Amino acid sequence: MTLATLSIIVLAALLAATLIPGFDLGLGALAAAFILGLAAGVTESDVTAFFPADFFVLIVGVTALFAVAHHNGTLDWLLDLLLRVAGGRLVLIALVPFAIGAVLTAVGTLPAAATAIVSPIALGFAARYRTSPLIAAVLGVTGIISGLLSPLAVYGVTARELSTKLGIGLPGSAPVAFLSGGLLAGLAVCAGLLIVGLWSGGIPRGRAPIPALASVRATGPATPAPGATDSAPGAAPEPASGGGAATATVDAPAPAPAETPTRPGARAFTLVCMLAVVVLSVGFDMNVGYLGLTAALIVQLVFRLPADAIVSRIPWTVVLLIGGLLTYVGLMQHLGAFKQISDLLTIEGSPLLSLLVLCYIAGVTSFAASSIAVFATVMPLLPPLVAAGVSPVGGVLALALASVLVDINPLGITGGLILGAAEPSVRPRLFRNLLTYGLISIVVAPPLAWAAFGWW
Repeated sequence: MTLATLSIIVLAALLAATLIPGFDLGLGALAAAFILGLAAGVTESDVTAFFPADFFVLIVGVTALFAVAHHNGTLDWLLDLLLRVAGGRLVLIALVPFAIGAVLTAVGTLPAAATAIVSPIALGFAARYRTSPLIAAVLGVTGIISGLLSPLAVYGVTARELSTKLGIGLPGSAPVAFLSGGLLAGLAVCAGLLIVGLWSGGIPRGRAPIPALASVRATGPATPAPGATDSAPGAAPEPASGGGAATATVDAPAPAPAETPTRPGARAFTLVCMLAVVVLSVGFDMNVGYLGLTAALIVQLVFRLPADAIVSRIPWTVVLLIGGLLTYVGLMQHLGAFKQISDLLTIEGSPLLSLLVLCYIAGVTSFAASSIAVFATVMPLLPPLVAAGVSPVGGVLALALASVLVDINPLGITGGLILGAAEPSVRPRLFRNLLTYGLISIVVAPPLAWAAFGWW
Protein backbone atom coordinates (compact mmCIF):
# COMPACT_ATOMS: atom_id res chain seq x y z
CA MET A 1 0.00 0.00 0.00
CA THR A 2 1.41 3.39 -0.96
CA LEU A 3 1.38 6.37 1.39
CA ALA A 4 -0.96 8.16 -1.01
CA THR A 5 -3.49 5.33 -0.64
CA LEU A 6 -2.98 5.33 3.13
CA SER A 7 -3.67 9.08 3.26
CA ILE A 8 -7.02 8.55 1.51
CA ILE A 9 -7.96 5.81 3.98
CA VAL A 10 -6.96 7.99 6.95
CA LEU A 11 -9.08 10.89 5.62
CA ALA A 12 -12.10 8.56 5.38
CA ALA A 13 -11.40 7.36 8.93
CA LEU A 14 -11.20 10.94 10.20
CA LEU A 15 -14.56 11.81 8.65
CA ALA A 16 -16.11 8.65 10.07
CA ALA A 17 -14.71 9.51 13.52
CA THR A 18 -16.86 12.64 13.61
CA LEU A 19 -19.69 10.31 14.63
CA ILE A 20 -17.85 9.69 17.91
CA PRO A 21 -19.07 12.12 20.60
CA GLY A 22 -16.35 14.55 21.63
CA PHE A 23 -14.05 13.88 18.67
CA ASP A 24 -12.55 17.10 17.27
CA LEU A 25 -11.88 16.78 13.55
CA GLY A 26 -9.46 19.72 13.44
CA LEU A 27 -7.23 18.28 16.15
CA GLY A 28 -7.50 14.83 14.59
CA ALA A 29 -6.47 16.14 11.16
CA LEU A 30 -3.43 17.97 12.57
CA ALA A 31 -2.32 14.89 14.50
CA ALA A 32 -2.84 12.68 11.44
CA ALA A 33 -0.82 15.09 9.28
CA PHE A 34 2.05 14.99 11.79
CA ILE A 35 2.07 11.18 12.08
CA LEU A 36 1.63 10.56 8.35
CA GLY A 37 4.32 13.15 7.65
CA LEU A 38 6.74 11.25 9.90
CA ALA A 39 5.94 8.02 8.05
CA ALA A 40 6.48 9.74 4.69
CA GLY A 41 9.68 11.47 5.71
CA VAL A 42 8.12 14.94 5.57
CA THR A 43 9.59 17.23 8.20
CA GLU A 44 7.45 18.99 10.80
CA SER A 45 8.26 22.37 9.26
CA ASP A 46 7.10 21.16 5.85
CA VAL A 47 3.86 19.84 7.35
CA THR A 48 3.34 23.17 9.12
CA ALA A 49 3.85 24.96 5.79
CA PHE A 50 0.65 23.30 4.57
CA PHE A 51 -1.36 25.22 7.19
CA PRO A 52 -3.51 27.77 5.29
CA ALA A 53 -2.31 31.05 6.74
CA ASP A 54 -4.38 32.96 4.16
CA PHE A 55 -7.50 31.20 5.45
CA PHE A 56 -6.64 32.16 9.03
CA VAL A 57 -6.36 35.84 8.13
CA LEU A 58 -9.49 35.69 5.97
CA ILE A 59 -11.89 34.15 8.47
CA VAL A 60 -10.51 36.01 11.52
CA GLY A 61 -10.62 39.36 9.72
CA VAL A 62 -14.09 38.95 8.27
CA THR A 63 -15.68 37.56 11.43
CA ALA A 64 -14.06 40.31 13.51
CA LEU A 65 -15.64 42.95 11.28
CA PHE A 66 -19.08 41.36 11.46
CA ALA A 67 -18.68 40.89 15.22
CA VAL A 68 -18.32 44.67 15.48
CA ALA A 69 -21.36 45.10 13.24
CA HIS A 70 -23.32 42.70 15.46
CA HIS A 71 -22.23 44.41 18.65
CA ASN A 72 -23.34 47.92 17.73
CA GLY A 73 -26.54 46.88 15.92
CA THR A 74 -25.36 47.70 12.39
CA LEU A 75 -25.91 44.21 11.02
CA ASP A 76 -29.42 44.03 12.50
CA TRP A 77 -30.24 47.38 10.91
CA LEU A 78 -28.94 46.14 7.54
CA LEU A 79 -30.94 42.90 7.75
CA ASP A 80 -34.09 44.81 8.62
CA LEU A 81 -33.51 47.16 5.69
CA LEU A 82 -33.26 44.17 3.33
CA LEU A 83 -36.42 42.76 4.89
CA ARG A 84 -38.25 45.98 4.10
CA VAL A 85 -36.96 45.94 0.52
CA ALA A 86 -38.33 42.39 0.15
CA GLY A 87 -41.70 43.52 1.51
CA GLY A 88 -41.47 40.96 4.31
CA ARG A 89 -41.87 38.02 1.88
CA LEU A 90 -39.77 35.18 3.24
CA VAL A 91 -39.17 33.63 -0.18
CA LEU A 92 -37.73 36.91 -1.46
CA ILE A 93 -35.65 37.22 1.70
CA ALA A 94 -34.17 33.78 1.02
CA LEU A 95 -33.20 34.96 -2.48
CA VAL A 96 -31.37 38.10 -1.30
CA PRO A 97 -28.05 36.27 -0.57
CA PHE A 98 -28.30 34.51 -3.95
CA ALA A 99 -28.69 37.82 -5.79
CA ILE A 100 -25.92 39.54 -3.82
CA GLY A 101 -23.52 36.63 -4.42
CA ALA A 102 -24.21 36.53 -8.16
CA VAL A 103 -23.65 40.27 -8.58
CA LEU A 104 -20.46 40.28 -6.51
CA THR A 105 -18.70 37.52 -8.45
CA ALA A 106 -20.05 38.68 -11.82
CA VAL A 107 -18.23 42.00 -11.38
CA GLY A 108 -14.98 40.26 -10.47
CA THR A 109 -15.03 39.60 -6.71
CA LEU A 110 -12.98 36.57 -5.73
CA PRO A 111 -15.16 33.67 -4.48
CA ALA A 112 -13.67 33.69 -0.97
CA ALA A 113 -14.27 37.43 -0.57
CA ALA A 114 -17.84 37.09 -1.89
CA THR A 115 -18.51 34.18 0.49
CA ALA A 116 -17.16 36.24 3.38
CA ILE A 117 -19.64 39.01 2.54
CA VAL A 118 -22.68 36.85 1.73
CA SER A 119 -22.50 34.18 4.47
CA PRO A 120 -23.24 36.47 7.46
CA ILE A 121 -26.22 37.93 5.62
CA ALA A 122 -27.61 34.52 4.62
CA LEU A 123 -27.16 32.92 8.04
CA GLY A 124 -28.35 36.07 9.79
CA PHE A 125 -31.67 35.71 7.99
CA ALA A 126 -31.74 31.98 8.78
CA ALA A 127 -31.29 32.61 12.51
CA ARG A 128 -33.87 35.37 12.72
CA TYR A 129 -36.64 34.09 10.48
CA ARG A 130 -36.57 30.30 11.01
CA THR A 131 -35.23 29.41 7.59
CA SER A 132 -32.95 26.41 7.19
CA PRO A 133 -29.28 27.33 7.76
CA LEU A 134 -28.28 24.78 5.12
CA ILE A 135 -30.63 26.19 2.48
CA ALA A 136 -29.63 29.76 3.33
CA ALA A 137 -25.93 28.95 3.02
CA VAL A 138 -26.31 26.96 -0.19
CA LEU A 139 -28.45 29.67 -1.78
CA GLY A 140 -25.79 32.28 -1.02
CA VAL A 141 -22.90 30.20 -2.37
CA THR A 142 -24.95 29.11 -5.39
CA GLY A 143 -25.41 32.78 -6.24
CA ILE A 144 -21.65 33.19 -6.04
CA ILE A 145 -21.19 30.22 -8.37
CA SER A 146 -23.74 31.68 -10.81
CA GLY A 147 -21.57 34.71 -11.52
CA LEU A 148 -18.18 32.98 -11.59
CA LEU A 149 -18.14 32.52 -15.36
CA SER A 150 -18.85 36.13 -16.29
CA PRO A 151 -16.26 37.86 -18.54
CA LEU A 152 -14.95 39.74 -15.48
CA ALA A 153 -14.91 36.82 -13.01
CA VAL A 154 -11.97 34.61 -12.14
CA TYR A 155 -13.35 31.47 -13.78
CA GLY A 156 -14.45 33.28 -16.92
CA VAL A 157 -11.03 34.90 -17.35
CA THR A 158 -9.19 31.64 -16.57
CA ALA A 159 -11.36 29.65 -18.97
CA ARG A 160 -10.64 32.01 -21.87
CA GLU A 161 -6.92 32.35 -21.16
CA LEU A 162 -6.37 28.60 -20.76
CA SER A 163 -8.38 27.85 -23.89
CA THR A 164 -6.23 30.25 -25.90
CA LYS A 165 -3.03 28.87 -24.42
CA LEU A 166 -4.06 25.24 -25.08
CA GLY A 167 -5.23 25.92 -28.62
CA ILE A 168 -8.91 25.29 -27.93
CA GLY A 169 -10.72 27.35 -30.55
CA LEU A 170 -13.49 29.23 -28.78
CA PRO A 171 -16.06 31.17 -30.83
CA GLY A 172 -16.60 34.87 -30.22
CA SER A 173 -19.83 34.08 -28.38
CA ALA A 174 -17.98 31.98 -25.75
CA PRO A 175 -18.03 34.64 -22.96
CA VAL A 176 -21.81 35.00 -23.30
CA ALA A 177 -22.22 31.22 -23.35
CA PHE A 178 -20.06 30.82 -20.24
CA LEU A 179 -22.03 33.46 -18.33
CA SER A 180 -25.37 32.02 -19.50
CA GLY A 181 -24.33 28.50 -18.51
CA GLY A 182 -23.26 29.58 -15.03
CA LEU A 183 -26.48 31.53 -14.48
CA LEU A 184 -28.66 28.67 -15.73
CA ALA A 185 -26.88 26.17 -13.47
CA GLY A 186 -27.22 28.49 -10.48
CA LEU A 187 -30.88 29.22 -11.14
CA ALA A 188 -31.63 25.50 -11.51
CA VAL A 189 -30.03 24.75 -8.12
CA CYS A 190 -31.78 27.77 -6.62
CA ALA A 191 -35.19 26.64 -7.91
CA GLY A 192 -34.63 23.14 -6.54
CA LEU A 193 -33.68 24.52 -3.13
CA LEU A 194 -36.72 26.79 -3.00
CA ILE A 195 -39.03 23.90 -3.85
CA VAL A 196 -37.45 21.66 -1.20
CA GLY A 197 -37.44 24.49 1.34
CA LEU A 198 -41.10 25.42 0.81
CA TRP A 199 -42.19 21.79 0.78
CA SER A 200 -40.28 20.84 3.94
CA GLY A 201 -40.79 24.05 5.90
CA GLY A 202 -37.12 25.01 5.66
CA ILE A 203 -38.40 28.27 4.15
CA PRO A 204 -41.67 29.21 5.91
CA ARG A 205 -44.40 30.61 3.71
CA GLY A 206 -45.99 33.96 4.32
CA ARG A 207 -44.43 37.19 5.51
CA ALA A 208 -42.41 38.41 8.44
CA PRO A 209 -43.48 41.61 10.18
CA ILE A 210 -41.63 44.57 8.73
CA PRO A 211 -39.76 46.34 11.55
CA ALA A 212 -39.37 50.05 11.95
CA LEU A 213 -35.72 50.79 11.26
CA ALA A 214 -35.55 53.33 14.06
CA SER A 215 -36.46 50.63 16.60
CA VAL A 216 -33.53 48.36 15.84
CA ARG A 217 -31.62 47.62 19.03
CA ALA A 218 -28.31 49.29 19.58
CA THR A 219 -26.06 46.39 20.53
CA GLY A 220 -25.76 42.70 21.29
CA PRO A 221 -25.67 39.71 18.97
CA ALA A 222 -28.60 38.88 16.76
CA THR A 223 -31.26 36.89 18.59
CA PRO A 224 -32.53 33.93 16.57
CA ALA A 225 -36.18 33.22 16.30
CA PRO A 226 -37.48 30.56 18.74
CA GLY A 227 -36.49 27.08 17.65
CA ALA A 228 -34.18 28.29 14.91
CA THR A 229 -31.02 26.88 16.43
CA ASP A 230 -32.41 23.54 17.56
CA SER A 231 -34.25 22.37 14.49
CA ALA A 232 -32.53 20.39 11.78
CA PRO A 233 -32.03 22.20 8.48
CA GLY A 234 -35.01 21.51 6.32
CA ALA A 235 -37.26 20.58 9.23
CA ALA A 236 -40.53 22.41 9.73
CA PRO A 237 -40.42 25.14 12.35
CA GLU A 238 -42.64 25.07 15.40
CA PRO A 239 -46.16 26.08 14.40
CA ALA A 240 -47.45 29.39 15.57
CA SER A 241 -50.60 29.33 17.65
CA GLY A 242 -53.64 29.05 15.47
CA GLY A 243 -51.83 28.03 12.27
CA GLY A 244 -49.60 25.41 10.66
CA ALA A 245 -45.87 25.80 10.44
CA ALA A 246 -45.76 25.89 6.66
CA THR A 247 -48.12 28.85 6.34
CA ALA A 248 -47.68 30.73 9.60
CA THR A 249 -46.44 34.28 9.65
CA VAL A 250 -43.04 34.40 11.32
CA ASP A 251 -42.81 36.51 14.42
CA ALA A 252 -39.95 39.00 14.47
CA PRO A 253 -37.41 38.24 17.19
CA ALA A 254 -37.73 40.33 20.29
CA PRO A 255 -35.04 42.97 20.58
CA ALA A 256 -32.34 42.14 23.09
CA PRO A 257 -31.57 44.71 25.74
CA ALA A 258 -28.67 46.94 24.92
CA GLU A 259 -25.45 46.12 26.74
CA THR A 260 -24.00 49.60 26.39
CA PRO A 261 -25.32 52.77 24.79
CA THR A 262 -24.30 53.18 21.18
CA ARG A 263 -22.47 56.40 20.48
CA PRO A 264 -24.01 58.66 17.82
CA GLY A 265 -22.84 57.83 14.35
CA ALA A 266 -21.57 54.33 15.24
CA ARG A 267 -23.90 52.60 12.81
CA ALA A 268 -23.14 54.98 9.94
CA PHE A 269 -19.40 54.78 10.59
CA THR A 270 -19.52 50.97 10.67
CA LEU A 271 -21.46 50.88 7.40
CA VAL A 272 -18.85 53.13 5.78
CA CYS A 273 -16.09 50.79 6.96
CA MET A 274 -17.94 47.72 5.66
CA LEU A 275 -18.54 49.45 2.32
CA ALA A 276 -14.85 50.39 2.16
CA VAL A 277 -13.89 46.74 2.70
CA VAL A 278 -16.18 45.67 -0.15
CA VAL A 279 -14.96 48.38 -2.54
CA LEU A 280 -11.26 47.84 -1.82
CA SER A 281 -11.52 44.04 -2.05
CA VAL A 282 -13.64 44.06 -5.21
CA GLY A 283 -12.26 47.08 -7.05
CA PHE A 284 -8.60 46.94 -6.02
CA ASP A 285 -8.13 43.21 -5.36
CA MET A 286 -6.94 43.82 -1.79
CA ASN A 287 -7.01 41.05 0.82
CA VAL A 288 -10.45 41.06 2.39
CA GLY A 289 -9.17 39.40 5.57
CA TYR A 290 -6.63 42.11 6.33
CA LEU A 291 -9.16 44.77 5.33
CA GLY A 292 -11.70 43.30 7.74
CA LEU A 293 -9.18 43.17 10.59
CA THR A 294 -8.18 46.77 10.01
CA ALA A 295 -11.77 48.02 9.77
CA ALA A 296 -12.79 46.11 12.91
CA LEU A 297 -9.86 47.57 14.85
CA ILE A 298 -10.67 51.12 13.70
CA VAL A 299 -14.33 50.85 14.75
CA GLN A 300 -13.38 49.21 18.04
CA LEU A 301 -10.90 51.97 18.91
CA VAL A 302 -13.04 54.90 17.73
CA PHE A 303 -16.11 53.83 19.71
CA ARG A 304 -14.23 52.10 22.57
CA LEU A 305 -15.95 48.77 22.15
CA PRO A 306 -14.80 45.99 24.50
CA ALA A 307 -12.14 43.95 22.69
CA ASP A 308 -13.14 40.67 24.33
CA ALA A 309 -16.70 41.01 22.99
CA ILE A 310 -15.26 41.02 19.47
CA VAL A 311 -12.47 38.46 19.85
CA SER A 312 -14.81 36.02 21.60
CA ARG A 313 -17.12 36.02 18.55
CA ILE A 314 -14.35 34.88 16.20
CA PRO A 315 -15.11 31.16 15.58
CA TRP A 316 -11.80 29.72 16.77
CA THR A 317 -13.18 26.17 16.63
CA VAL A 318 -13.92 26.65 12.93
CA VAL A 319 -10.43 28.05 12.36
CA LEU A 320 -9.00 24.92 13.99
CA LEU A 321 -11.35 22.63 12.05
CA ILE A 322 -10.66 23.99 8.56
CA GLY A 323 -7.03 24.80 9.28
CA GLY A 324 -6.41 21.22 10.40
CA LEU A 325 -8.26 19.74 7.45
CA LEU A 326 -6.49 21.89 4.87
CA THR A 327 -3.13 21.06 6.44
CA TYR A 328 -3.90 17.37 6.03
CA VAL A 329 -5.22 17.89 2.49
CA GLY A 330 -2.02 19.74 1.60
CA LEU A 331 -0.02 16.72 2.77
CA MET A 332 -2.28 14.45 0.71
CA GLN A 333 -1.59 16.52 -2.39
CA HIS A 334 2.13 16.37 -1.65
CA LEU A 335 1.93 12.56 -1.44
CA GLY A 336 0.03 12.35 -4.76
CA ALA A 337 -3.29 11.14 -3.35
CA PHE A 338 -5.43 13.25 -5.68
CA LYS A 339 -3.43 12.23 -8.73
CA GLN A 340 -4.05 8.63 -7.72
CA ILE A 341 -7.79 9.31 -7.52
CA SER A 342 -7.66 10.90 -10.98
CA ASP A 343 -5.76 7.91 -12.39
CA LEU A 344 -8.34 5.50 -10.98
CA LEU A 345 -11.14 7.40 -12.70
CA THR A 346 -9.39 7.63 -16.08
CA ILE A 347 -10.79 5.20 -18.67
CA GLU A 348 -10.67 4.87 -22.42
CA GLY A 349 -13.88 5.56 -24.36
CA SER A 350 -15.72 7.86 -26.68
CA PRO A 351 -14.94 11.61 -26.51
CA LEU A 352 -18.16 12.42 -24.66
CA LEU A 353 -17.66 9.56 -22.21
CA SER A 354 -14.08 10.74 -21.64
CA LEU A 355 -15.44 14.24 -20.93
CA LEU A 356 -17.73 12.72 -18.30
CA VAL A 357 -14.71 11.05 -16.70
CA LEU A 358 -12.87 14.40 -16.68
CA CYS A 359 -15.89 16.02 -15.03
CA TYR A 360 -15.79 13.38 -12.30
CA ILE A 361 -12.05 13.89 -11.84
CA ALA A 362 -12.64 17.63 -11.47
CA GLY A 363 -15.51 17.13 -9.02
CA VAL A 364 -13.81 14.54 -6.81
CA THR A 365 -10.54 16.47 -6.64
CA SER A 366 -12.22 19.85 -6.06
CA PHE A 367 -14.13 18.53 -3.06
CA ALA A 368 -11.09 19.02 -0.81
CA ALA A 369 -8.80 21.16 -2.99
CA SER A 370 -8.82 24.55 -4.68
CA SER A 371 -11.45 24.44 -7.42
CA ILE A 372 -9.70 26.97 -9.65
CA ALA A 373 -6.42 25.02 -9.29
CA VAL A 374 -8.19 21.77 -10.17
CA PHE A 375 -9.88 23.39 -13.15
CA ALA A 376 -6.53 24.67 -14.42
CA THR A 377 -5.00 21.22 -13.88
CA VAL A 378 -7.72 19.30 -15.72
CA MET A 379 -8.06 21.71 -18.65
CA PRO A 380 -4.88 20.44 -20.44
CA LEU A 381 -6.66 17.07 -20.80
CA LEU A 382 -9.45 18.67 -22.85
CA PRO A 383 -7.79 19.54 -26.23
CA PRO A 384 -7.61 15.89 -27.44
CA LEU A 385 -11.33 15.51 -26.72
CA VAL A 386 -12.13 18.73 -28.60
CA ALA A 387 -10.07 17.44 -31.53
CA ALA A 388 -12.13 14.23 -31.38
CA GLY A 389 -15.41 16.12 -31.65
CA VAL A 390 -16.36 17.49 -28.22
CA SER A 391 -17.78 21.03 -28.29
CA PRO A 392 -15.07 23.45 -27.09
CA VAL A 393 -17.56 25.71 -25.30
CA GLY A 394 -19.47 22.77 -23.85
CA GLY A 395 -16.32 20.98 -22.72
CA VAL A 396 -14.91 24.02 -20.92
CA LEU A 397 -18.28 24.87 -19.37
CA ALA A 398 -18.91 21.31 -18.16
CA LEU A 399 -15.45 21.07 -16.57
CA ALA A 400 -15.76 24.47 -14.89
CA LEU A 401 -19.17 23.73 -13.39
CA ALA A 402 -18.22 20.19 -12.36
CA SER A 403 -15.27 21.60 -10.41
CA VAL A 404 -17.13 24.47 -8.74
CA LEU A 405 -20.53 22.93 -7.89
CA VAL A 406 -18.90 20.70 -5.25
CA ASP A 407 -17.49 23.72 -3.40
CA ILE A 408 -20.39 23.77 -0.93
CA ASN A 409 -18.86 21.46 1.66
CA PRO A 410 -17.15 22.02 5.04
CA LEU A 411 -13.68 20.83 3.98
CA GLY A 412 -12.49 24.09 2.45
CA ILE A 413 -12.42 27.86 2.86
CA THR A 414 -16.00 28.22 1.63
CA GLY A 415 -17.26 25.81 4.28
CA GLY A 416 -15.15 27.49 6.94
CA LEU A 417 -16.64 30.89 6.18
CA ILE A 418 -20.15 29.44 6.25
CA LEU A 419 -19.59 27.73 9.60
CA GLY A 420 -17.95 30.85 10.99
CA ALA A 421 -21.02 32.95 10.13
CA ALA A 422 -23.46 30.48 11.72
CA GLU A 423 -24.73 30.62 15.28
CA PRO A 424 -22.45 28.45 17.49
CA SER A 425 -25.31 26.16 18.48
CA VAL A 426 -26.09 25.17 14.87
CA ARG A 427 -22.50 24.60 13.71
CA PRO A 428 -22.22 20.86 14.50
CA ARG A 429 -25.45 20.04 12.67
CA LEU A 430 -24.63 22.44 9.84
CA PHE A 431 -21.21 20.80 9.43
CA ARG A 432 -22.82 17.37 9.04
CA ASN A 433 -25.42 18.67 6.61
CA LEU A 434 -22.84 20.52 4.51
CA LEU A 435 -20.70 17.37 4.42
CA THR A 436 -23.69 15.30 3.29
CA TYR A 437 -24.61 17.89 0.66
CA GLY A 438 -21.01 17.97 -0.57
CA LEU A 439 -20.72 14.18 -0.84
CA ILE A 440 -24.00 13.99 -2.75
CA SER A 441 -22.85 16.80 -5.06
CA ILE A 442 -19.75 14.77 -5.99
CA VAL A 443 -22.03 12.04 -7.34
CA VAL A 444 -24.68 14.29 -8.89
CA ALA A 445 -22.98 17.50 -10.10
CA PRO A 446 -20.45 16.12 -12.64
CA PRO A 447 -22.96 14.07 -14.70
CA LEU A 448 -25.52 16.88 -14.59
CA ALA A 449 -22.95 19.45 -15.77
CA TRP A 450 -21.85 17.02 -18.50
CA ALA A 451 -25.40 16.22 -19.61
CA ALA A 452 -26.58 19.84 -19.54
CA PHE A 453 -23.61 21.60 -21.13
CA GLY A 454 -21.29 19.04 -22.74
CA TRP A 455 -23.06 19.41 -26.10
CA TRP A 456 -23.10 23.26 -26.22
